[in-house]
Amino acid sequence: MRGAADGLGTPFPLGEQLPSVYADDDFAQRFVTGLDDLFAPMFSVLDNLADYLRPELAPPDFVGWLGGWVGAELSGDESDPDLRAAVSGAAGLHRYRGTVHGLAEAVRLGFGIQPEIHESGGMAWSGRPLGPLPGEPEPALVVRLTKEQARAVDLDRLRALVAAIRPAHVPYSIVVEKS
Repeated sequence: MRGAADGLGTPFPLGEQLPSVYADDDFAQRFVTGLDDLFAPMFSVLDNLADYLRPELAPPDFVGWLGGWVGAELSGDESDPDLRAAVSGAAGLHRYRGTVHGLAEAVRLGFGIQPEIHESGGMAWSGRPLGPLPGEPEPALVVRLTKEQARAVDLDRLRALVAAIRPAHVPYSIVVEKS
C-alpha cells in the first residue's frame, strides 16, 4: 500500500523558497520542513506517474487497481507476472471483445494456454441477394481443452472468464477431451 516514505527528500524544499525575512525564523523553517515531509511522496508519485501507468513498472499493489481501470478480467489470485501480463493486454483486448480471437487471447493471458474454440457464427459475402446465410442457425460457443490444459487451469475461473468475455446471447460450454 502507498504510505509515508521515511527519509524521502523533496526536490523543492519549501524553506529555501520562503521570503528572506523567514530564512532565520526557526519556527517557520521547522513548519515548512514538516510540509516537505508531507509533500515528498506526492512529488515522487507525480515525477514517476508515467511508470505508475505501465503495468510492467508499476508497484505491485498498484497493478491490480490499474487492472480494474482498464477492465482486465482478474480473479485476484494471479501471480505477479500473470497479473502484469493480463493488465498489459487488457486494453488491446477490448477491440476484439466478443470474437473468437478476443476469447482465445483472454484465455492465453489469463491461463497461459491456447484452447481450441468453435463458435457457430459466420460471415460471408455474396454478389447476389438472398444467398445462403453463413454459420449455424443456433448460437453456440465451445471451448475445448486437452486433459493437460484442464489440469493446468482452474475450470471455475475459466468458466467465469468465458462467461464474461463471450457475447451475452451466446450459450457456451467448456469441453475437456477424453484422449
